[in-house]
Amino acid sequence: MKPLDGVRVLDLTRLLPGAVATMMLGDFGAEVIKIEQPGIGDPARTMSAGHNPAGTVFLATNRNKRSVAINLKRETGRELFMDLAAQTDVVVEGFRPGVMDRLGIGYETLRQHNPRLIYCAISGYGQDGPYRAHAGHDINYIGAAGVLALNGESDAPPVIPGVQIADLAGGSLQAVIGILLALAARERNGEGQMVDVSMTDGALGMMIVPLAGLLASGIEPRRGDEMLTGRYACYHIYETKDGRFLSLGALESKFWANVCRVLGREELIVEQYSEGERQAACIATLTEVFRSRSAAEWLAAFEGVDSCLALVKETREVIEDAQITHRRLIIEIDHPTEGKLKQLAPFVRLSETPGSVDLPPPRLAEHTRQIVASLGYSHDAIDEMAREGVIGV
Repeated sequence: MKPLDGVRVLDLTRLLPGAVATMMLGDFGAEVIKIEQPGIGDPARTMSAGHNPAGTVFLATNRNKRSVAINLKRETGRELFMDLAAQTDVVVEGFRPGVMDRLGIGYETLRQHNPRLIYCAISGYGQDGPYRAHAGHDINYIGAAGVLALNGESDAPPVIPGVQIADLAGGSLQAVIGILLALAARERNGEGQMVDVSMTDGALGMMIVPLAGLLASGIEPRRGDEMLTGRYACYHIYETKDGRFLSLGALESKFWANVCRVLGREELIVEQYSEGERQAACIATLTEVFRSRSAAEWLAAFEGVDSCLALVKETREVIEDAQITHRRLIIEIDHPTEGKLKQLAPFVRLSETPGSVDLPPPRLAEHTRQIVASLGYSHDAIDEMAREGVIGV
């Protein structure tokens, strides 16, 4: 038995944040029904990840779900959705604030039919406030939260992160946390509630350390000039002779001392947190030293040394890494049309009730007939709705 067995989730989200959140719920037993537009479906079905074929984003984020195609712009379609919501524990949507209300199936309406319903809305800026209706993407949300301004070197423009921080850490993970908290609260009081997930709010939550300094001292953090953003030689990235990079995180004095000894620069031990020209000279020295050998040579030199030094790995190296392989974080699943699919495994580990992949990503409308029939609709009624474009089958 899995932790979320018996929990039904209606997933109206598209693209990345909501899809990952509901996938995580599905990995741990929730019955996730993906509501899609007939004939079109989730736009992620045609999106590629980088230079890969179209559809890779959808395939990577929609396992353990069933697809039902309903036209929510038709009154009959909305009635059908209301029937589903009445028998549902969680609704997750990712539209701009107000869209679901305009369709007549917003939270206040749904809760009248199902007081136990947990309604999670994922949006860029939240359900209220002056930015609530603004369009945006990850780059905009991390910009609004201050995360983007701190990425990069002090004498260069901000650098776009290589992963979607607001979408995933600010959206997907916060949605899962909010839904689980609401489910726990419902166990106590029997009532559902609204979960308002703002990806900007979630990104701001990643700013705990920079904000702590600003709120305590009034001194604004500067890009590339904070303890954890390149100010000190002990927490830095260094290029090697062969053009690879090493990450050094020797914040504790014992680690820094070990690094200096391996480098043959014991005189720098006392310079760990020096400032100004002395720190700049320390960084310059380590930069020069690390460029004198290849990455493999340095990794061999540091083998067995407590130092917090590691290779900056390229993506292909990560999926082939011994630690990642040992933890079985890349798995292979069977798909009826795509064949073998390699994916990231459920990355939350529970010792007694682990997550698993039980269903491959669904074809568009693959489960419409099955699920609509379970609501009591006859085969003739389902055929009629399909002919009228209310549902896709």
